[in-house]
Amino acid sequence: MKKLVSIIALMAIATPSFAATKAARPSYLTRNANGGYDVTYSYADKVKSGWYGVVRAELSFLNFKNKYSYDGAPLDPSQDHDDYSFESVFSGNIAFGKRLNYFWRGEVEAGYITEFKDTDDNIEFTLSVPYVMANGYYDFVNGLYLGAGLGVAFPTTTLDGPGFSDSGNRKHTGVSPMAGLMAGFTHKLDDNLVLDLRYRLAGMYGVKQEREVAYTNHFQNKIDFIMDNSISLGIRYEF
Repeated sequence: MKKLVSIIALMAIATPSFAATKAARPSYLTRNANGGYDVTYSYADKVKSGWYGVVRAELSFLNFKNKYSYDGAPLDPSQDHDDYSFESVFSGNIAFGKRLNYFWRGEVEAGYITEFKDTDDNIEFTLSVPYVMANGYYDFVNGLYLGAGLGVAFPTTTLDGPGFSDSGNRKHTGVSPMAGLMAGFTHKLDDNLVLDLRYRLAGMYGVKQEREVAYTNHFQNKIDFIMDNSISLGIRYEF
């Protein structure tokens, strides 16, 4: 009799637990005819809403040539341009995107390459580049990814110096197409946060600016093409 009571008590305790276990069973497990389970897991189960936002801190290495002239005539050939190679500046960008399926995602990115400054013959030259890009990415299962982007850059130069007249604008902004190729690695920190390490090779055209000198001459500053190698570290939040 005591054994029967014990068995009934154990069954009473086990039944709610079994029911809870059954209710909590993952949706990708289904019972088969043999009493076991079949796995019906789909990659789509990993995708939540698909939307995400990312903030990146970036280190850019700029490469470009800056040409100088007065009234269209070049200066001394030894001083008519400056070549800049892998000049480092801090940058940053934010992006908002959506995962299209398990492997593909797209995003819109807005960024700012901060000011690069140089002084030559008492003329201070400054370059900065705001931009907007649309990017597409392919994510591999090991966390690596590749991507490409197209957008518009707004290269901005500033010329300052004691010889310039007060007339005219000290700052000038141009408009240029911009393209980039990306490669990176992501690491999931939790269900929503992802660490994003990215390298990007991007290119855009520069801008031409003129300022009046001593009310008689015009000094011209011209940047033909800008190449940007950048490395960024970002945090992505997946909704």
